[in-house]
Amino acid sequence: MGTPQIDRRFFLTRVGVLGALAAAGTVVPGAARAVTSGSQADPLVEVVAKLLAEIARDTINGLAVFVAPGPDAYSRTQGTPRQEPGAMEAKTPDFLIESLDNYVPLPDQVATAVGRALANGLADVPIVVPNGLPLVTNSLLADLDDAVKVLLRNDAALPLSVVIALLLNSQAVRVDPGSAAGPHLSPFSRLSFAKKAEVFELLELADPQLVGSIDAELPEPLKGTTSGIMRFIAGALLEFSAFGTFCEWSTFDAAGLTVSRRPVGWDLAKYDPGSMEGWNEFKGYYQGRQKVSAR
Repeated sequence: MGTPQIDRRFFLTRVGVLGALAAAGTVVPGAARAVTSGSQADPLVEVVAKLLAEIARDTINGLAVFVAPGPDAYSRTQGTPRQEPGAMEAKTPDFLIESLDNYVPLPDQVATAVGRALANGLADVPIVVPNGLPLVTNSLLADLDDAVKVLLRNDAALPLSVVIALLLNSQAVRVDPGSAAGPHLSPFSRLSFAKKAEVFELLELADPQLVGSIDAELPEPLKGTTSGIMRFIAGALLEFSAFGTFCEWSTFDAAGLTVSRRPVGWDLAKYDPGSMEGWNEFKGYYQGRQKVSAR
C-alpha cells in the first residue's frame, strides 16, 4: 500500500501542488472525503481548481520576467533584477493568460494530451522530493491526487494557461528538485535564470521522457508530432512574453484607438511616437529610372 501514496506525493510535487500548499499555508477543506464523483462541482475539486489557477498565474509571472526582468520579486528570485520596469509593470502575465486561454491556436487534442500525461504523473520520470513540503495524511494525498486528475483528464476543465503552467512546473522540478518548495507558489518561478533556460532546453530539444509521455496520449493522426509541438510551445511562450511586454496591450484604449498612457515597452525601446509622422506617398521612380544595371 505504500507505493501508491509515494506516487501521489511525487505527482503532486511535480505539478507544484504540495509546494504551493507549503508556500501559501493553504488549508484544503474536505480532506477526509475522497473525490469519487468525478464532477467538477465537487467542493474539493473546486478548491483545487482555484489553487491550480493561482499556481498558473504565479508560473506565468516567472515566465514573463524570464524574458523581460524588472525590479519585481520574481526577477530578484531568478537573479536578474533591473531598475527599469519590465514584464510585471507591463502587465505581461495578464496578456499571456488572455492569449493562451483565448487565442493561441493549440489544438484541444494536444492540450488534453499534455494534461493527461501530467495526470499520469510522468511516472517514468524520476524526481527527488525535497524537504520542506507539508506533511499530509494518506487520505489528503489521495483526495488531492484524485481532484487534480479529475481536472486534468477533463477536456474542458482547465484553461490552456493552467496546463502550460503545470507543464513548466513538471520540468522545473526535474531540473531542480529543490524548486518544489520555497518562495512564490510555483516551482518554475523559484528557479534561477539559468535553470529556467534548462527547462526550455528540455522542451526545445524534445526530451524523450516528456515526449513519450505526451505522445502516448495523442490520438491519430497526431501521434509522433509531440517533439514539434513542444518546440512550438517553447518558442511561442518566449515570443508572446516579449510581444506582451513591448506592445501597447495594457494601455490600449479600444474606444479611442489610442493609448491611455505611455506603455512600458515604449520606454524600454526608447520609442518616440512623435519622431515620425509618416512619409509622402510614392510618386514614381527616382529621376525617371525604371531599371538598374548589374554594375
